[in-house]
Amino acid sequence: MRRERGFTLIELLVVMVILGIILGLVSLNALPGQKQSMQQDAKRIALLLQLARDEAIVRNRQIAFEAGPENYRFMIRNDNKQWEQVVNDDLLREREFKNAPVTLLLDPAPPLPEPTLRIIFGREPVDKPFVLNMVSSDGASIAIRADGIGHFTVD
Repeated sequence: MRRERGFTLIELLVVMVILGIILGLVSLNALPGQKQSMQQDAKRIALLLQLARDEAIVRNRQIAFEAGPENYRFMIRNDNKQWEQVVNDDLLREREFKNAPVTLLLDPAPPLPEPTLRIIFGREPVDKPFVLNMVSSDGASIAIRADGIGHFTVD
């Protein structure tokens, strides 16, 4: 009698289990979670805040970060003392939060409550330190800390 060549059922099942585990790990790493995308948003905002601060000093004009629950943008103060949205600037353009709606809390809180959060960067190289807390709808929180001399960190 001649023996047939091929794989046994157990060998095929072992290969299928290994492939299933590998595909599961790849799909978990490929699809970012809400916390991870919120962390990416916070890092992007921290870098943009640093850029806005530097731009305010270089342009010798006030630049403001303005945010609501769905999106954020940058405003510049013109010669008529009016705020205008920054246009034709790919970096300081208006953007949406990945996990909207997001609640933003500023510490220390502004003296007058406004419907949208606004952080103003002036022409001076030293500002007041602040902490910007981002809270998602599921309660996850990330803090952006500014030390007042141009360094922004994400916790």
